Amino acid sequence: MSNLPPTVLDAMRHVGTLLQTGDFRGAHDRLQIIVEQHPDYAEALRLLGGVRQAFGDSEGAEALLRKAVAADPGWAPSLATLGELLLNSGRQDEAIPLLQRAAQRMPHAALLLARYYNDQQRPADALTIVAPLCASGQAPAELATQHVTALAALGRHAEAVTFYSKLAEASPDNPAAAHALAIALAAASQHTDAERAAQHALARGHKTAAVHFTHANSLIALGEFERAEASLRECLRQEPRHIDAHNHLARLIWMRTGDSTQTTATLDQALQTFQGEEALLAAKAAILQGAGDARGAYMCLEALAARAQATPSLLVRAGLAALEFDPTIALTLAERALQRSPSATAPRNLLAAALLGVGDASNALRHCEALLSGAPDDQYLVALQTTAWRLLGDERYDALCNYTQWVRPYLLQAPSPWPDLTSFLSDLKQSLERLHNPHGHPLLFQSLRHGTETTGDLTRETDPVIQALFKALDAPIRDYLAFIGNGADPLRRRNRGAYRFNGGWSVRLRSAGYHASHVHPRGWISSAFYVDLPDGMAQASTQDGCLAFGEPSIATKPPLHAQHVVRPEPGRLVLFPSYFWHGTVPFHSDKNRLTVAFDVVPQL
Repeated sequence: MSNLPPTVLDAMRHVGTLLQTGDFRGAHDRLQIIVEQHPDYAEALRLLGGVRQAFGDSEGAEALLRKAVAADPGWAPSLATLGELLLNSGRQDEAIPLLQRAAQRMPHAALLLARYYNDQQRPADALTIVAPLCASGQAPAELATQHVTALAALGRHAEAVTFYSKLAEASPDNPAAAHALAIALAAASQHTDAERAAQHALARGHKTAAVHFTHANSLIALGEFERAEASLRECLRQEPRHIDAHNHLARLIWMRTGDSTQTTATLDQALQTFQGEEALLAAKAAILQGAGDARGAYMCLEALAARAQATPSLLVRAGLAALEFDPTIALTLAERALQRSPSATAPRNLLAAALLGVGDASNALRHCEALLSGAPDDQYLVALQTTAWRLLGDERYDALCNYTQWVRPYLLQAPSPWPDLTSFLSDLKQSLERLHNPHGHPLLFQSLRHGTETTGDLTRETDPVIQALFKALDAPIRDYLAFIGNGADPLRRRNRGAYRFNGGWSVRLRSAGYHASHVHPRGWISSAFYVDLPDGMAQASTQDGCLAFGEPSIATKPPLHAQHVVRPEPGRLVLFPSYFWHGTVPFHSDKNRLTVAFDVVPQL
């Protein structure tokens, strides 16, 4: 409405200030007055809908947003906000057309669409949305990130680097182009160059929260944790509700301290300003759960989850915490979330796992099959499906989880110029030790306990010893592909005879250390390579330190235990399907257990 009186425009500016400072109640009351006086003012309706959503009133928010769209069908912010609400509610069929209409005029809508497509492992669709918008070099950093993510998922890291290098060269004084190049370089694990590009953007005055976040990512990969922490704190000073920055900072503080109170201190400070904000509380819950406090994570969200209008995403987040100690609670939360969002995948995913925990494998299987119809390569869903089969005594479990057939050990051949495997492993140990956290604390959100894990992608390390390792792995990987052959099952139907690495890392476990059982959801073939072991582990009569297969990470009724064990040996590589539950048996020794792991996926 272009004929609004100046008093209304002044009131809207005041509303903007209130929203920025987190005073949602004050903003709500003022917007309510404006909407009563001007019921066809689309932007006021939109903002009021957003505030109602922040209060957890999704139904009221949706009604207001639909009024906003009806009042001005061409107003892109209303289309995008309604589309985002529907998308977050799992109503993709309704959300996508709205976002597509808004994406032509509003980068945020394009971002939502691209992120959705990337999350759904549809990188080609994401690329269609973002590639034209990123061609100018002026696209927001978040769009460039989705562009790079799509290219990386298609195995086109080099193309992303070339694309953004040309844009940066054509506009050397454009800090946004330098920032986009930093994002592309980081995705290609060229972190030294990425850090330099981010530093260039900062030096040109582009000191935004997004640039500080990108800078921090490369500093983390380079092991410069103190500088990374400073960059993340600056990012959060500018943007206190930057969830990814909170997660990254929590990881760094946990690595340094191993203390959950210190780890969540910055989040707690943000929550004092933005009291009760769902995204911040959910982030805190995820961090607490990642630190091993599932009950604390659930308690963080229990009051919000108990409200009748709790959002599906909050119910799922609370349910994931409850799944670790009481599948019955998780089941109730999953059912509520699915009732609110019948077509959403996250609630159904949680529901399937919770059903296994309460002993209803038949219903769990039904939900797994529905989920797999839309995401057939999701290895976690395959793991849930095979777990249901095992509980039901279904012979299909024995076919897909034939551990003696599909778990294959190899003894690595020493690469040139090393004269033997022992000397190579000695040099490899030195190279890997330099990359491990000296404080000795594990990473958050990982399955290892009492140990450390490297932060960068080893497959892209420039260290010649680590490069030699991944070249030496080619022969056994190709042998494994030839061995498994082709078929209709989740492992063999993806076999095209070609592969690419999809991440590599090193784990160093100390005494009492182990890997909790887990799967690799976006993998295909996973691995364990043993570099250095405690004395006698390879010949021990116990299973201490062994690689165990078949025990789910989630509670099942009845409980299921490991069915296959592989004994570690220096220089031994073990390859297996990524959907196999696998973990490490705890061990006790004065000496560490050092390994390398990686995933491979089909080369498209």
